[in-house]
Amino acid sequence: MSETYAKRLSAILLDAVTDKDPQMQEQVCGALCDFGESKPAEVLSACEEHLRLHEKLAHPYRTIILRAMEIVVSNHISELDKDTARAIILLASNEMTKVKELVSDWQQAASSVLVAVGRRFISSVMEELLSKFQPGLLPHPCTVHTLASLSVSNVFGVVPFLTSILSTMLPMLGAAKHDSMKVVFCCALQRFSESILEYLANLDQAPDPTVRKDAFASDIFGAYDILFHQWLQSGGAKLRLAVVEALGPMSHLLPSEKLEEQLPKLLPRVLAFYKKHTETVHVSKSLGQILEAAVSVGSRTLDIHLNSLLAALHAQICVPVESSSPLVMSNQKEVLRCFTVLACCSPDRLLAFLLPKLDTSNERTRVGTLQVLRHVINAAAAQMEVKKPVILSSMKLPLLDTNNKVKRAVVQVVSAMAHHGYLEQPGGKAMVEYIVQQCALPPEAEAVSSGPEPTTGDLQSRVHSILPSRPQIQKLGADSEALAADSVRAISVSTLYLVSTTVDRMGEVLWPYLLEFLVPVRFTRALSPLCRSLVHLAQKRQEAGAHAPLIQYNGNVHLPSPYAITTRLLAVSSHPYVGDGRGAASLRLLNVLHQDIHPALGQRWVTAIPLLLEHLDEYSEETLSQKEWEEKLLVVREEEKTRVSLLWEQEEKTRFLRDSLAVVSDNTWVCHLTLEMCKQLPNYNGTPLEKNFLYKCVGTTLGAASSKVVRKHLRELLETARYQEEREHEGLACCFGICAISHLDDTLAQLDDFVKSDVLRKSAGIFNLFKNRSESEANKVRSALILCYGHVAAGAPRELLLARVEADLFWNMSECFSTKVLGIKVETQDPALRLSLVQSVCMATQAICSSAHSSSFHLSRKAELVAQMVEFIRAEPPDSLKTPIWKKAMLACTYLVTLEPALEEQVQADLIHSCLHRVMAVLPEPEEGDSPQEVSAAPTVGGDPQELLLFQSLYLDTVQVLKDLLTSLLLWNMTPLGLQVMLEHLSPWIKSPRGHERVRAVGLSACLLQFFLQHLQISALVPFHNLGLLIGLFSPRCADLWPATRREAVSCIHSLLYLQLTCVGFSRDYQDDVAEQLLSLKDGLVHPDPAILFHTCHSIAQLIAKRLPPDQLINLLLTLFESLGDPDKNCSRAASVMINCLLKERGNMLQEKVPEIVSVLRSKLQETQEEHILQAAQHSVFALATHHCASVVSNLLGSPLPFDSHTCTLWRALALEPGLAAQVLGLLLEKISKDVLFEESQAFLLSSTPDRVATLLPLAATCALHEVASAPASGPAVLELYPQLFVALLLRVSCTVGVQPPRQLQAKERRSASSGLASRSLEPCSSAVDALQAVLVRGGNEDVVQCMELDGGWQLLRTSAGHEEGVTRLASAMAKFAGPRLPLVMKLLFTTQSSMYEVQRVTSTAFLAELLSSNVVNDLMLLESLLYNLMARQKDTSARVRRLVLHGLANITLGSPDKVQTHSPQLLTAMIGGLDDGDDPHSLVALEAMVGLARLMDLVDAWDLHAVLLHIAVRIRPFFDSERMELRSVSIGLFGHLNKACRGDCKDVFLEQVVGGLVPLLLHLRDPHAPVVTACRFALRMCGPNLECEELAAVFQRHLQEGHDLHFGEFLNTTCKHLMRHFPDLLGRLLSTSLFYYKSSWEDVRAAALMLTGFLVLHMEAEQRPQVDLEQLLTALQLLLKDPALKVRLKAVKTLGRLVKFA
Repeated sequence: MSETYAKRLSAILLDAVTDKDPQMQEQVCGALCDFGESKPAEVLSACEEHLRLHEKLAHPYRTIILRAMEIVVSNHISELDKDTARAIILLASNEMTKVKELVSDWQQAASSVLVAVGRRFISSVMEELLSKFQPGLLPHPCTVHTLASLSVSNVFGVVPFLTSILSTMLPMLGAAKHDSMKVVFCCALQRFSESILEYLANLDQAPDPTVRKDAFASDIFGAYDILFHQWLQSGGAKLRLAVVEALGPMSHLLPSEKLEEQLPKLLPRVLAFYKKHTETVHVSKSLGQILEAAVSVGSRTLDIHLNSLLAALHAQICVPVESSSPLVMSNQKEVLRCFTVLACCSPDRLLAFLLPKLDTSNERTRVGTLQVLRHVINAAAAQMEVKKPVILSSMKLPLLDTNNKVKRAVVQVVSAMAHHGYLEQPGGKAMVEYIVQQCALPPEAEAVSSGPEPTTGDLQSRVHSILPSRPQIQKLGADSEALAADSVRAISVSTLYLVSTTVDRMGEVLWPYLLEFLVPVRFTRALSPLCRSLVHLAQKRQEAGAHAPLIQYNGNVHLPSPYAITTRLLAVSSHPYVGDGRGAASLRLLNVLHQDIHPALGQRWVTAIPLLLEHLDEYSEETLSQKEWEEKLLVVREEEKTRVSLLWEQEEKTRFLRDSLAVVSDNTWVCHLTLEMCKQLPNYNGTPLEKNFLYKCVGTTLGAASSKVVRKHLRELLETARYQEEREHEGLACCFGICAISHLDDTLAQLDDFVKSDVLRKSAGIFNLFKNRSESEANKVRSALILCYGHVAAGAPRELLLARVEADLFWNMSECFSTKVLGIKVETQDPALRLSLVQSVCMATQAICSSAHSSSFHLSRKAELVAQMVEFIRAEPPDSLKTPIWKKAMLACTYLVTLEPALEEQVQADLIHSCLHRVMAVLPEPEEGDSPQEVSAAPTVGGDPQELLLFQSLYLDTVQVLKDLLTSLLLWNMTPLGLQVMLEHLSPWIKSPRGHERVRAVGLSACLLQFFLQHLQISALVPFHNLGLLIGLFSPRCADLWPATRREAVSCIHSLLYLQLTCVGFSRDYQDDVAEQLLSLKDGLVHPDPAILFHTCHSIAQLIAKRLPPDQLINLLLTLFESLGDPDKNCSRAASVMINCLLKERGNMLQEKVPEIVSVLRSKLQETQEEHILQAAQHSVFALATHHCASVVSNLLGSPLPFDSHTCTLWRALALEPGLAAQVLGLLLEKISKDVLFEESQAFLLSSTPDRVATLLPLAATCALHEVASAPASGPAVLELYPQLFVALLLRVSCTVGVQPPRQLQAKERRSASSGLASRSLEPCSSAVDALQAVLVRGGNEDVVQCMELDGGWQLLRTSAGHEEGVTRLASAMAKFAGPRLPLVMKLLFTTQSSMYEVQRVTSTAFLAELLSSNVVNDLMLLESLLYNLMARQKDTSARVRRLVLHGLANITLGSPDKVQTHSPQLLTAMIGGLDDGDDPHSLVALEAMVGLARLMDLVDAWDLHAVLLHIAVRIRPFFDSERMELRSVSIGLFGHLNKACRGDCKDVFLEQVVGGLVPLLLHLRDPHAPVVTACRFALRMCGPNLECEELAAVFQRHLQEGHDLHFGEFLNTTCKHLMRHFPDLLGRLLSTSLFYYKSSWEDVRAAALMLTGFLVLHMEAEQRPQVDLEQLLTALQLLLKDPALKVRLKAVKTLGRLVKFA
């Protein structure tokens, strides 16, 4: 039986091999292999029989079977008996040779089977193969191929046969006619030769150690003779290549004399293949083997052919290497291997050939030669030892090559040389210099090399494992990062570091030689790697001799002096992150060399430099403050901190250069350092930022030098400065400013002498340098000199400054700024010169103001300087802010204004006007609230974020300077009149149509008012006559479109009220409650809601009314009336709000003005439709309705629908008084309830469903009710009629869902559409919903409205599909937020049970049902009546009502869970009745009943539940496999709740239901719908305890937790294991149930059923076999092998593989 079953199972699997899908074929192959793991003999036998009986089976399928056999044989070779092995050998041999044609996959699979069997049964395999390898007969190609493969896989087993095989094969070679057969013989000879060589190399392990090479020599030579002299001559390209591959290993087996004899012919022929074949790797490999064989026998033939060999190999190495071509890369390696062989035997001739190649200009030749040279330096180090000088001398021309690929190759050669001691030879330093030059390559000179990778022994191969990765230097295409890593500079940097740190003997070569590269500018980009290497070398020397000087000059004039080193490293440290962080590297080198710089610096630098490095570590290039960093490098003594802050606007953080100078305290040393700094200044012409810093260094060192040295160097600096460079202006000026701190007289003297010279004239002067200077060049000189005077003023000691500022500073600035034509002073128009003058005046005036005696200082040139600054401000183009001239000029004016004497009024006015006109008009970046015109006119500063940041910073600084200027001017006239004059200047800008101008003007006003209030000194009562006008100016701005303007306007009003209080005698520290309330209103002004904004404006007006003097009221009102026409509509509305508020609050004081005010409002109503003006008409309507309410309502209801804005305004006016509003609402309710709600009409004759059309009067009443309820004043009336309004409108909504507007409205809309006029449509349902929302809001239930809005309830309420859900959400919100209103509402809804409209019954039932989910009905003692009402509706004719009743009864679990047990019999009866509802074809009632039972399960009385438990379980079981997802998920979930509830006495009775449901639950875990899967997880977790198996329950709990990913296969495997262990008797039942799901419509479930079957079989025991109907199971699985779903077929094959247990 077992044999029969195994045979059938194998047959089924083998039949499935013919599946067309490749995955299926692979799965079948895997199943056969799995089967073979337990039954290898049976599987192999079945496969052999299947192949033997199905001769016509296509070869792709035969290939799969043979592959499976090969795997089984390989894994179980030790278990095979001889008979089985013999059968397999015969089968494989027959399959391999069945057809004469070559079918590679099929025959290769058969050959692999033979090779696998041959690992153990070599004799049998060889016997079979040799039977088909008979002398005189040409064998099948696969036979020869198999012999070759066997010789490799079983060397020791096959080599003893090779003598006979070779002797048999040799005659066959001549009989081979086709190239394909010859190629097979060549491959076999290659493999045989390789096997023999391996055998001979491992004779100590061989079974026959007597085997010698001579035993094969004659046969190999015979084969060689045929291959070389016949096949190589006449064969095709493929054959010739195969011959060459075979000749390589065969050459080792040739007799030495024969090899020597054949080499003259062999080598040229092999070399000739380089010209005939593109894939030359096999040729190079074979050539390398031939060369090794020739060298091993000491052949002299190589000398003859050496030149041709070298030429051919060199040509191969010069082929460009493509990184994407592994064959080319492999060929390069084989060629280099050949060069290694030649280098070891003929090093002289090799170098004689290679070195002249370096002189060629061809890129490929030079790169290839360098590559070979590097390789032989590494691979043949001993032979190259004596050739070092020759090799070094040959590198001269490559060092001059500018090609980047050559450079990269040279660097790699130098790296190899350093490793092997070449650089210690004469000429080695040139190699070092070359590396440094490559480290200094500029970005544009870098390119990517495509040369070969370094060899393992090369220094370069360890680069990336030692050094951290370098930042990318230049972006080169999409692969720029990978390319940058191979750039010349990156490799050079790495090489220099490795040579310095890993090659010990290089220390003597590199130190102190590398110091020579520090100062030259051309090595600037190499400074970072240079410094790192020098630091390492210096530290090693310090360890060797702690007290010896590191730098031994010994007459070496090329080494830089300590002053040069200090200057260079300090200058490049100014920008520390440039050049791979050369700042930190330079500082570290300075720290190491401190003893050589000066012996006294050690202690100071050891502490100072680490602090500087720590500072760099805390920041990045983007976050580091450049000014702060320069201060740390330069900063002066503590007492000079204030003056330096004017130069840098920063304070001292640490001291380095100045402290170093102080520590040295040696004038000679300082002079030498200064001289060196001046000497190096020209070196930095290409790096202006570093030169700028070096100027500052010069100034700092001159500050510590003697007076004579100062005068000399300052003069030289003035004469040699490059004035055309802007950065040099600044650096030179800073130098003079710093120097002036200690040498003011000398500094001014040198500047004066220079100014008095002919340098500023066009004609020739005493300095030849300036003879031919043009006007623009002269302007640049004057600009620099002016800037120098400014910095000198900023740095000069304050006690000396005041006496010399006018005569020596301002006078000279003026002289430099102006030129004389015919004796008349003419001012220049050069912008740079103007900016320099502005900056210098600013610095000078700031320095004056910072003096202790500035208050008594009288500046006679004040008016002249102010006029000059104003002229500069006016001369700048308007609406732009591209230079800091405005800022600097206004800042200078700010300082000038504070000095004596006072300015004239007209001068002040001109100054204010000019500054405001320029600053206010500048357009900032577009912001929220800008008009389209402002956005389009906004300045474009480019897309560069840095430019935008600079613009914003300059703009903010300029505005702040303007504030300071205006406050400084205000200080001269601190009176209300002076304040008014200042605000009059700002008034046009406050009313500007441009938002950014208004916000600036109001902000400046607030600043001025606050400043005025703080500094006002009142000695007597002063009337504030302009208070009303000023408040009227700012009040409308409280609603400006720009939030910032609103806030500032409130601040202005706040300050004005306090000014009024101060003027009438209140103390300055008095806190007024009313005025302080203004500040609390600022938050309301930020809110975007207009209602909140204008309400805040109303509150502001109320506060103003409380504090405004009566005589100022009319002025305020008239000003506000003018503001009604404000271009900002918000401000216009705010003016209207404030007018109404003022009239209400203070109208009793304006009795004679009321007609005029009302007349104005009425005229505004006729002119415009603005809302705030329309409100003026509401009072008239209100008065009329007080006497004739019904008539007004009737007339208004006759207005055309939809109501226009005027009509709506009038309706809302009727709600101004609660009594009147109640009457109006009562009348409208009557219209809604008493009239017919809709009419039914059949639009088309064939239409089965009539259209519902709303009636006109109820619709109009609904719209009117909405308008009335929308008025805030209608609140009390709505509260009075709240239940009636709510129920009427809710039912109105239900009856208008899907209802069309009245016919006349439809016709009106059609006419409007045809005429092209826009018409507002009126939806009956939407109007009812809007009215209901208004009633809720007005009734105090805004929370209900908001809750519905957030949940989308209102939208649901309007649609037919979502109406029920919308009603449910409304009821929930009412229960949550409006509980006390529910009793009366419910009472009215109870009466709808008998309504003739089904929609009203559905709506009321849905509302009442949802109320049960809230505890509020229990709190209000409404539970009993509500339950009674709902149960009474169970017999309703509408299935929707019956379903809602069940939903409501289940809601009691949420609202009143403690009452469930009291009513459990009635609740269970209702739910079971729902399960049995037969009038619902879609089972929606049953679905609701199951949901309700699941909710009630944990709360009903246990005895009541146990009585119906089985009934429920049986009733819901059919729904497990329902086509509807909802029924499946809910029924399965309820089944889980039943399991949870039955624990205890009833679980034994319920066990049968659990077992029956186990398979569906497991399989529906693969249901395509997630809710069903979730329900199955829950149900299985609940079933676990009822199965009385703790392990199984634990598995369910561990794997099926919600939110955890489920590995279904692992879970099902574990479950089946425990099922078979604890419930072995259930196997048959589980399998039969799973067979039912083989026909499931869901492919995932079918696949899961197959997995379940497979795992059950996997874990079953032998005694359980009788439970399994194998015939039925195999038949079902065989059918599923044809399933259309691939995943099902794959699982079927997998399951079949598990059925091996039954075999």
